Amino acid sequence: MEKKLDFTPLDRAAQALACPCLENEPLAPYTTFKIGGPVDRLLTIETLAQLRGVLAALGQGGLPWLVLGNGSDLLVSDQGVEGAVLRLAGAFKRLRLLPDGKTLQAGAAVGLATACSFARDRGLSGLEFAWGIPGSVGGAAYMNAGAYGGEMRDVAVKVRHCTPAGETGEAVGPALGFAYRKSRYTGTRDVITFVEFALAPGSPEAVSARMEELMARRKEKQPYGMPSAGSVFKRPQNGYAAALIDQCGLKGRRVGGAQVSEKHAGFIVNTGGATCRDVLALIGIIQETVLAQTGTRLECEVKHIGR
Repeated sequence: MEKKLDFTPLDRAAQALACPCLENEPLAPYTTFKIGGPVDRLLTIETLAQLRGVLAALGQGGLPWLVLGNGSDLLVSDQGVEGAVLRLAGAFKRLRLLPDGKTLQAGAAVGLATACSFARDRGLSGLEFAWGIPGSVGGAAYMNAGAYGGEMRDVAVKVRHCTPAGETGEAVGPALGFAYRKSRYTGTRDVITFVEFALAPGSPEAVSARMEELMARRKEKQPYGMPSAGSVFKRPQNGYAAALIDQCGLKGRRVGGAQVSEKHAGFIVNTGGATCRDVLALIGIIQETVLAQTGTRLECEVKHIGR
């Protein structure tokens, strides 16, 4: 018989810490795919003290938990998620320029678009590649997000975190362990709280022009504006996933409400009412077909979570 989770310590801590806590909250609205069933508890964390208190209660109750940023690059089970999901807000949405005038400190909950605009308005260049990536600063650092020749590792120089035991720490420079779609934090339980970016002087006009150029390219080639989780597969060693999928005649292929984008074969879009099961079935078809026809095994970049 499955052991019933005890949420008493967490509920008490949330109340004592004044953390908003929702029960059986559907996660679909919190993801860019607009797919996902309910989580037992969804907590909003606004301060480091609240984060420490909630992590302690989660540990006391032995509850499974995860941090949810902007919900991009994520596929949530139709049956939902067991345990707790934490969403950072408040102090973790703070943006500020450090005294040197070129280092931007961003809270993990800051949207990448907000960070890009903040840098542009202050005549700082380096984050243009991230304009249009629908993620948060914390999520981007966690997986070394990148686009159009740029990556987090090009600009992120320091990351602060909180361990499950409530201890704060930081990683700097090479210790960040950036590699293709991963970092020193990938697969750990440390919660990223703040990221510092080393940027370069640039005229707001030039930075804005570059951002607009990249956005135009994104809208031209990608299903921008349709619910998706971005690129579904990691880049294989031989070529590009989208080209291989297109080559196999899978562009436009559907399972239920999920469809291989007709605009960019590397994306699966939610055409309306798509379920997690639809998406997983379509991913399976793509992987099997591409492997059979090209010999290439596509590895998922999108993270599947839940029951």
